[in-house]
Amino acid sequence: MEVDVNPLLPPSGARASDGEDMRAIALQCLEDMKAENTVEIDLVGKTSIADTMIVTSGRSHRHVGAIAERVLEVLKDKGFGSLRVEGLPASDWVLIDGGDVLIHIFRPEVRGFYNLEKMWGADRPAERVA
Repeated sequence: MEVDVNPLLPPSGARASDGEDMRAIALQCLEDMKAENTVEIDLVGKTSIADTMIVTSGRSHRHVGAIAERVLEVLKDKGFGSLRVEGLPASDWVLIDGGDVLIHIFRPEVRGFYNLEKMWGADRPAERVA
């Protein structure tokens, strides 16, 4: 009996079949959608939940929702199909969990309230502003 060892979708956080990087694709999509104040936080060695956290803002509920939907669409088109999403109906704060890459898209007021950058900022050796 032959076993199919090629899954239909790459594991979360993995590279797509053509070698593209989820983090780079997401950052480019955020830029294309005019997301604001995008910050990339390196989580390697700090937690096992992900390797990278991207935090960004949209100007309104509608902008946050549009950014999230576009990021999801592009990542799925590139072969990253096993994404989990929270918060899309309300679009105050949308979390896209791609395994090794977490993408948080906030309205500015909500981002200021939760202040994830500060929470993950303690002893953070490398934070890159995208």
